[in-house]
Amino acid sequence: MPNNPRDIAIAEYDYPLPEERIAKFPLAERDQSKLLVYNGKEIAESRFFHLPELLPEKAMLVFNNTKVIHARLFFRKPTGSVIEIFCLEPWNEPVTTAFEERVHCTWLCFIGNNKKWKEGMLEQEFTDKGNKLLLRASRREAKGNAWIVDFEWTGGISFAEVIEYAGVIPLPPYLHRDAEESDKERYQTVYAHYEGSVAAPTAGLHFTDKLLQTLESKGFPTEYITLHVGAGTFKPVSTDTIGEHEMHVEKVQISRQNILNILNQLDNPIIPVGTTTVRTLESVYWFGVQLQANPHLEAMHVLQWDPYTLEGLNISTEQSYRNVLDWMDKHDIEHLDGDTQLLIAPSYKYHVINGLITNFHQPKSTLLLLVSALIGDAWKDCYRYALDNGFRFLSYGDSCLFLK
Repeated sequence: MPNNPRDIAIAEYDYPLPEERIAKFPLAERDQSKLLVYNGKEIAESRFFHLPELLPEKAMLVFNNTKVIHARLFFRKPTGSVIEIFCLEPWNEPVTTAFEERVHCTWLCFIGNNKKWKEGMLEQEFTDKGNKLLLRASRREAKGNAWIVDFEWTGGISFAEVIEYAGVIPLPPYLHRDAEESDKERYQTVYAHYEGSVAAPTAGLHFTDKLLQTLESKGFPTEYITLHVGAGTFKPVSTDTIGEHEMHVEKVQISRQNILNILNQLDNPIIPVGTTTVRTLESVYWFGVQLQANPHLEAMHVLQWDPYTLEGLNISTEQSYRNVLDWMDKHDIEHLDGDTQLLIAPSYKYHVINGLITNFHQPKSTLLLLVSALIGDAWKDCYRYALDNGFRFLSYGDSCLFLK
């Protein structure tokens, strides 16, 4: 294994995944999914509802409570051509503010069938509680492979309501099917709260209200943070080495109380639910490291290679998180809003987490690198076991509990 993650060949993180092993639909009951358990020595098979019996004593679970938006909007031109606008993130506006807008807002979007939309405004009629409303879209300039799009609508409802009624939930492209009515519920976690994602934090799809209550009754503390999952989560690594790959940027939010509770948990296991939660917790650590070097930073921006260029500062997790708390107190804020491009790959040293609940990931993905940074080459044995024992893969598939 190269000492420098930039030299890692992505071909080392490939594995054969037959199309029939990709779960196209969820199981009837969320918590009936299989659970692969790896404790650093042995691989075992269980069911997800047994999770409370499998967690380390006094473990804290940390969840990502982002909510998937109905990000796909379809407009039919008078010529008959259908244009798809895929909302990625608000343009120059906080996510919560953009969703509260009631007349117009501006988003960064992918545009499908873009060549058929040379000019003019697109219109879509939709229904809200029996009332017919009109949504209009006009395109500005391109930004990379995306576009800035202005939306305006009638009815005085919020943009959150507009896309709820006019849009379609964006299923992962590898499912190769259109969204159905049931996906509106099943492609959300039961604790989804803050709108802003275009993909679900899928490790959380296995939890039920009953299972969460069981965890609480058995004394396992829980925390909820927010990372809005972007379309970049499906971006494959198309370069030969990781050093040539550019990670996507995602928005994170974590409260002052979250940070205090995590600080108080550092002597006991912290188990994030999903890779997005891992990236959030570890990104906050690196922001604290940045603050150690420069306490006058104005905002949280964690870059792809920060862990591998700032590691010489080598401060404790406690010191880093206290740096962040001090910074929040100085700026008189209760919620830290920032963004992260953090890349976690083998040679990375985890500073916050002691394990991970996660689904099975696509071949040659950065998420496999994140898993390998936690359990090493054992990921190959775990995935081979899963393939040999009928586990279902990817977003609607089965789950893993990895412990350091």
